Order: sequence, then C-alpha cells, then structure tokens
Amino acid sequence: MTSTRERQRAAARARLEREMAERATKARKRRQTQAIAGAAAVLVLVVAGSVWLVTKLGGDDDKQQTASTAGYSQCVYNEIPAEARTKEIKDVGRPPNQQDNKGTQTMTIDTNLGPITAKINREQVPCTAGSFTHLASKNFFDNTKCHRLVTEGIKVLQCGDPSATGKGWRDTDGTGGPSYNMPEENLPTDKRPPYPAGVIAMAKSSAPGSTGSQFFIVYEDSQLPPDYTVLGTITGGMDLVEQVAAAGDDGAFNENAGGGHPKKEVVINKLTMSDIQGG
Repeated sequence: MTSTRERQRAAARARLEREMAERATKARKRRQTQAIAGAAAVLVLVVAGSVWLVTKLGGDDDKQQTASTAGYSQCVYNEIPAEARTKEIKDVGRPPNQQDNKGTQTMTIDTNLGPITAKINREQVPCTAGSFTHLASKNFFDNTKCHRLVTEGIKVLQCGDPSATGKGWRDTDGTGGPSYNMPEENLPTDKRPPYPAGVIAMAKSSAPGSTGSQFFIVYEDSQLPPDYTVLGTITGGMDLVEQVAAAGDDGAFNENAGGGHPKKEVVINKLTMSDIQGG
C-alpha cells in the first residue's frame, strides 16, 4: 500500500505542476497583450505618418478645403409639432441649418415712428441672426405691433409677435411666433448688468431652447437673469423707444408678465436684415 507520506508528495507535485502551468499561461497572455499593444502603437504611428504625408503632399488643396468649410456653424431649429401649434403660430418654413459665423449685419426696423437700427455680430449669434434673416425674407415681422412695454422693474419694449397685427390688439398678444424654436446663444453670464440700455435681446419662455421670433429692446439697464440671447446693439432710434416708454403702458399684463400695451403705438412696417459685411 502506498504510504501516507508518498500520497502527500504526489499531491504536492500535482499542486506545483498546476501552479507552473498557470504561470506559463499568464506569461503567454502577457506576451500576447504586449504584442497587440505594440502593433496598435505601430498602427497609430503609421496613421499619423500618413496624415503628415498627405498634409505635406496636399499643400494648397488641403488649405482650400479648410477654407471652404470654415466660417460656418451648424444650427438647430426645432420644428414645433403640428398638434402643438396654436393659431398664433405663423409657418414660413425653417432657416438652413448651416449659418455664417463671421461678419456683421444691420437690422433695420422701419416703424410708424421712424427707423430703429441694430448691429448684429454673426460670430456671437450665428443661429439667431440666421433665423432673423430667414424670417425677414418671408416678411414675417411686417405690419405687426410691438405688443408689450414694461416700465417697472425692467425697462423693455417687446416686439416680434406675428399675431399682434396692425389690425387691432388681441387677447393673444405675446403668444405668437414661427413654427420652430432654437437654443439660446450669447448669454451675458459675465456681464453686470446682464442687459444694459441699448441692447436688443430675445424673449423666451422659462424652458430652455424656447427662443423664437419675439425680441425686446432695453431702454434702461435691466436686472434680468442671463437666460436670454443678446442679439445685438441698438445703433439708431433709441430716442423713439424712449418716447414710447415715457408715454407709459396700459397695464394689460400686470397680473402675469408685467407691463402692458404701449400707449404710444409702435407698428413695424417692415423689418430687414442687410447682407453680411466683413465675413
């Protein structure tokens, strides 16, 4: 019979053989991993070298391709579903998603009181400027009233609602817009005050990404939260806005948004956007 000591020795040899086999397997896997990593490193170097070679050999062609794709932003204009549209929504299509992000434009608001002009920097608001350019080309703002004036707390004249027509005030003033909305841009988070006198900014609801066509002209520094796109700066006609503010409002919106219809009526005969300058 096999002695107890011999059985113990056999068991010890078996354990040692298993351990050696496991070590050999681990070593083989390490070598495989190192080989794969080395191959990947070589591949990266080859790709990098190929890019460098193409760049060097491409020369002017590569520069031309860069120039042709530079200077544009990819914008998002979210269409409002048909079932969610009210009668105050005016559908004139959507702007192109690709918009210039260089140069400036002049917005001219021709009103019954005279012209109001603003400078818009495309680098700061390419998508909002693109939206205004599109809407203006569709006569979206023509023959509409600036429907809201606020003279307490904040100091703004609000316009851009297609349902506030020159045919008479409506209970729905302030609810109209285009058939799409867009994310906010150029938020004045580092400005104090965020909305100083002389800026033109975009109105929106409390929800993010709800910017449409309505805008407001700030005629005195206003402490609004920096949630509203700063579209541009008024360059002419601020005296007209101040005259409207001095005449006051009728308090029609005091119970909710604040302010009311301007007592001195403001009708936008036509709103136009100039060609891009210096782009």
